[in-house]
Amino acid sequence: MTRTRIEGLLAAFPKLMNTGKQHTFVETESVRYVYQPMEKLYMVLITTKNSNILEDLETLRLFSRVIPEYCRALEENEISEHCFDLIFAFDEIVALGYRENVNLAQIRTFTEMDSHEEKVFRAVRETQEREAKAEMRRKAKELQQARRDAERQGKKAPGFGGFGSSTVSGGSTAAMITETIIETDKPKVAPAPASVHMKIEEKITLTCGRDGGLQNMELHGMIMLRISDDKFGRIRLHVENEDKKGVQLQTHPNVDKKLFTAESLIGLKNPEKSFPVSSDVGVLKWRLQTTEESFIPLTINCWPSESGNGCDVNIEYELQEDNLELNDVVITIPLPSGVGAPVIGEIDGEYRHDSRRNTLEWCLPVIDAKNKSGSLEFSIAGQPNDFFPVQVSFISKKNYCNIQVTKVTQVDGNSPVRFSTETTFLVDKYEIL
Repeated sequence: MTRTRIEGLLAAFPKLMNTGKQHTFVETESVRYVYQPMEKLYMVLITTKNSNILEDLETLRLFSRVIPEYCRALEENEISEHCFDLIFAFDEIVALGYRENVNLAQIRTFTEMDSHEEKVFRAVRETQEREAKAEMRRKAKELQQARRDAERQGKKAPGFGGFGSSTVSGGSTAAMITETIIETDKPKVAPAPASVHMKIEEKITLTCGRDGGLQNMELHGMIMLRISDDKFGRIRLHVENEDKKGVQLQTHPNVDKKLFTAESLIGLKNPEKSFPVSSDVGVLKWRLQTTEESFIPLTINCWPSESGNGCDVNIEYELQEDNLELNDVVITIPLPSGVGAPVIGEIDGEYRHDSRRNTLEWCLPVIDAKNKSGSLEFSIAGQPNDFFPVQVSFISKKNYCNIQVTKVTQVDGNSPVRFSTETTFLVDKYEIL
């Protein structure tokens, strides 16, 4: 439909509307208006006359329930102010002209996903800043030690004071430290985006018992396709699925399911049609639900044991999926209130004590095949039950289920198309109870 056609249909609606009556739809020769009053405004769906009106009414109700999620009042200026949030939410309800099987909670989850890129960038930036500060402290200690050694030997301290070469040496060292900080802090400039871009995102929910045993693990994944140039609208995605865990796959209703099953290709049922341009379209999603312990990506064992003055707590992690690389891992252990700070013994990584929330955060920048296990020991007053539930968070640029887009081609002639991919594996909930 053209923009002029849509504007014409909307302009005709107020003249056709049955005000003051109980009817919630009105028909013309070509379309049906399904509507719902919302104080001074109306929520209107324009459908074909052969659509299922009961489904349309249900869709209308879901649209109307989305509005209060973003707008404090049902007024025109409030709607305008939050128009983009509403558009993104509406896009989760109807895609490619078809109603998606979603509820309000799922819409909240899907729209929140859009901010994960920013979270990833911030987390990486914070890690870079911490590393730069640590490097600066290390360099400063080296210089201080060199100066003390030189003073003990009765020589000039290299890089400090004096004239000539020592001053130059000091200048270069300072410049080197400054350059380290600048280079580490500098955000990486991304290359120009390709006309075809894929977001591959997975979220995991996991609950384990403190004595071992996986109570439940559920993982949801999706490939979102975004095309920025309409000349690349008629394409096919070549999917490589090396999953061996029994993932359930589901294609979008407009995607040719037989083609995907037979050849692992994602393309529209009608190859003459194009994918939408300048919008994120979910083309493939998958789900894994299991209680198989060997599927746990990162195992956490927490062992509190009572001592004379309280508890000695030993906690360890182990990466079970060697192909994963987990970044900015934070293992959060609750602490008893009013007993002061924990006494840290041995630790791999760093820790933060949050006295307001009464938690100990065990922070590990990277967990991968080279750094697949580690431990933390601490002592504090309390009972063994005080240290549960343990919660885990992380981000990863490698997905858990080995599902990737390896190639994109044109429908006509199978010519290769340049594309970019962004992969994120995130935690929704990860608890040891």
